[in-house]
Amino acid sequence: MIYKITFSCEEGDNFRRVFEADSEATFLDLHKAILESVKYPDDQMTSFFLCNDRWEKGQEVTLVEMDSNFEYDNMVMSETRLSDLITEQGQRLMYIFDPMFERYFFGSVKEILPGSMEGVQCVEKSGKAPKQLHTEDPLTGIVGKDGKADWESDEDFYGDSQYDEGDIDMEGFQDLSFEDGSMF
Repeated sequence: MIYKITFSCEEGDNFRRVFEADSEATFLDLHKAILESVKYPDDQMTSFFLCNDRWEKGQEVTLVEMDSNFEYDNMVMSETRLSDLITEQGQRLMYIFDPMFERYFFGSVKEILPGSMEGVQCVEKSGKAPKQLHTEDPLTGIVGKDGKADWESDEDFYGDSQYDEGDIDMEGFQDLSFEDGSMF
C-alpha cells in the first residue's frame, strides 16, 4: 500500500508538504523525508503522535527509546513501520519539530493507494516552513540580539563579581554542625 500523507502548520505561510510513503517504510523514513523537505537539521528529539479527531495525542513514536507512558507501548521510529499504526484514510498524526516549545506539523492520511514504492518521498511542497526553533528562552524570555538570554547578557545579574567574606553575617551559621549528622 502507498500512503499519501499531508502535513501543515499554522505558523508557516501556507505551509504544506505532501508525502507518498510505502506502508512498509518506517517512521524514521518519514521523519527524514520531513526534515529534508523543510531543510531542518536532524538534531532534535522529535516524535510522532497518533491523534484522534480532536487532535488529542495518543500513541507516541520516538526517535530514540525512552521511558514510556504506561498507557502506551514505547515505540521507536526505526523499528516501527507505518503500517503498524496507520490503518485508515483520514487518520491523524502530529510530528513535533520543536520539542522545547511543543511545536507541531499536523498530518492527515489523505489516501491509501494500492501498490508499492521505495521509502518515502515528498511529492508536493507549498509555503515556507517555520523556523525550526524559537529564539526565546523558556525561563527568561526573549533572546537578545547577541544570541544570549537576557540574564546571560547582564554581567551583574548575580550581583557584584567582587566577593568579600566580611559581607556575610556568620552569626546565623554558628549553630550548624555537619560533623554530628544533626542536619540529616
